[in-house]
Amino acid sequence: MKGDDADIRNSALGLLARREHSRKELVDKLMRRTRDLGQVESLLDQLHEQGLQSDSRFAESFVRSRVSRGQGPSRIQQDLRQRGVCQDIISRVMEEQDVDWYRVALEVRCKRFGMEKPVDRKAYAQQVRFLLYRGFSYDQVQEAIKVAQEDLEQC
Repeated sequence: MKGDDADIRNSALGLLARREHSRKELVDKLMRRTRDLGQVESLLDQLHEQGLQSDSRFAESFVRSRVSRGQGPSRIQQDLRQRGVCQDIISRVMEEQDVDWYRVALEVRCKRFGMEKPVDRKAYAQQVRFLLYRGFSYDQVQEAIKVAQEDLEQC
């Protein structure tokens, strides 16, 4: 292995030691160190074969992290696509996650706006925009907002 190959491999392993990365993220970061895309692709193929890099593992970790931050399914899927994860993996990982998105939307709403229901159209629209931006579906947003105040004790 040439010195440059060893440097690139060590860089990749260092990145993967800190957290999971998608293949696209690693390509982007490693291309800053070399101009040889073939070299990077070859290295990433080796790391994948050795089980050191996996887009599936990255997606699972990413989804858990984003759910704990209070992001909804649409936003999470969009972010995974931007990181180069293929739609098949995204769909599988999202289905495997045992997440009650309605509950997450309710918790996010309660954390941001408290237990009170919106008092007017402006407050209602603000809550809808906020939850939609976070990646929840319109149905999830509507459910989170309409929950009666006495049902919000779980907030």
